[in-house]
Amino acid sequence: MWKVCSTPGCPDLVSSGSLCDKCRKAKDKRRTRARNPYTLKAHRLARARVLARDPRCVCPGDGPGGCGRHHGLCGAPSTIADHWPLERTELVEAGLDPNDPARMRGICKRCHDSKTGRTKPSGFNDRSQT
Repeated sequence: MWKVCSTPGCPDLVSSGSLCDKCRKAKDKRRTRARNPYTLKAHRLARARVLARDPRCVCPGDGPGGCGRHHGLCGAPSTIADHWPLERTELVEAGLDPNDPARMRGICKRCHDSKTGRTKPSGFNDRSQT
């Protein structure tokens, strides 16, 4: 099934994934080690602390701040230090330290992807363009 590339304004069609080849290459070119905040030492240390504190996913499911995919705590092994209750960009804009473990929680990838898809819209899910 073909769909339009998820980059706003790009009319190219893709058969798999969400980005066309041109947009994926442009995104990869912009995301260098120096520009990727998740490869910085401060984030790596904060991530290690959060995952040690929350070895199991603390996503509340259908509760506040949850992914909406399950009822009650998930309990799967945590693999991601999720910025919560504010997103990383909101912490930076507010002048707060995005690498403070107190502003993060350990959750699994499935819960993180679902939660982020709802709270950090982009592409077709960009509600700011309506």
